[in-house]
Amino acid sequence: MKLKLALTAATALALSAALSACGQEGGSGSTGAAASAGGKPTICLVMKSLGNDYFQTMEKGAEAHARERGDLTLEASGIQNETDIDGQVADINKCITDKVAGLVIAPADSRALVAPLARAAKAGIKLVNIDVQLDPAALKSAGLDIPFVGPDNTLGAQESGAVLAKAIGRGSKVVILEGISGAANAEQRTAGFVAAAKAGGLDVIASQSANWETDQAYTVTTNLITAHPDITGILSSNDDMSLGAVKAIAAAKKTGQIKVASFDNIDALHPYLLNGTVVSTVDQFAAKQAGDGIDVAMKEIAGQTETGWIKTDIKVVTKSDLG
Repeated sequence: MKLKLALTAATALALSAALSACGQEGGSGSTGAAASAGGKPTICLVMKSLGNDYFQTMEKGAEAHARERGDLTLEASGIQNETDIDGQVADINKCITDKVAGLVIAPADSRALVAPLARAAKAGIKLVNIDVQLDPAALKSAGLDIPFVGPDNTLGAQESGAVLAKAIGRGSKVVILEGISGAANAEQRTAGFVAAAKAGGLDVIASQSANWETDQAYTVTTNLITAHPDITGILSSNDDMSLGAVKAIAAAKKTGQIKVASFDNIDALHPYLLNGTVVSTVDQFAAKQAGDGIDVAMKEIAGQTETGWIKTDIKVVTKSDLG
């Protein structure tokens, strides 16, 4: 899962000598840009669960982008599951220990990862936030200004939800499957779905977290169908949860009666788009998003200042898009 170019002993010796001759600025935290193979800066990409197809796509895209650029070394890592915050903290600490030049992170938690990222910034590492926006208040409290390279989750969910509203009609009863409580993208997607439901005249009768996970979504959806047998739509905040929802719909013998709007556009969901169980999902171009984050990190390493929200593309995907 990591792209590394090995230093030969001679190259390492030459690089060490060059650094000694030139000196370093900013103390111990400024060595990262030089501490990599062949003098190329090393960038860490810290993702969420690599059990999720979305982040597998992100990893492959990042590796391909790094190869295409040819001017950096990429170290990519992911965690065991979507709630493994400790795993991401450990990955960040390793990046600090490795004295990398840049760190691009898709945080598992919008607040809990700010403190370890502050340590990385203190070590002189350039930081870029992708996928899930870090909490602005937590960043301000930590004295951090980290650029966010990512999509408009609220808009994407609203557009996906609008497809469901059109498919099932005004007055239909629906439920929302939320992501991890407190995660910015989870809150934004829920807000987008609520807005779509309101605009489309849907009746949201329940909204519950399944923590982005397929198995949890299966259990949550099963319970929701039992409690509310008249629902005809599910607004699911990511495709992994949608897969669990689809399984629960089939188990309840409700296929064709309950339709799903989703988010992420992973390949595993496409059969359900084709058979009509899922009416929409949202492509947020995981591979390109990672590449854009790497590009911003490289600009920062080169001395440019990047701030604010750098929006990335989204596209609602329906059956007609699959050909």
